Amino acid sequence: MRNPLRKILKRTVWVQRARENKLQPVEVPPSQRVVYAVVFAIAAVVALTVLEVAHMAFLGAWNTEIFAGIMSVVSFILGVFIGQKA
Repeated sequence: MRNPLRKILKRTVWVQRARENKLQPVEVPPSQRVVYAVVFAIAAVVALTVLEVAHMAFLGAWNTEIFAGIMSVVSFILGVFIGQKA
């Protein structure tokens, strides 16, 4: 796996083989949809952060709606990472 995001999101599942009684680990790669969703969410966090900084620089005030958007995207990313490993 060349993509580090796919490497982070891979899951290890323990499978019992038919002929053997031992459990063996099998790595399951994430679906391409999950990888694209995480990449899009990271890009959204970057864009919203730039927007918040620009809002503070030009208007001199903190925008709570943009910050709420940043927090919702960050919680989405954390939920994907936690849910993928479960």
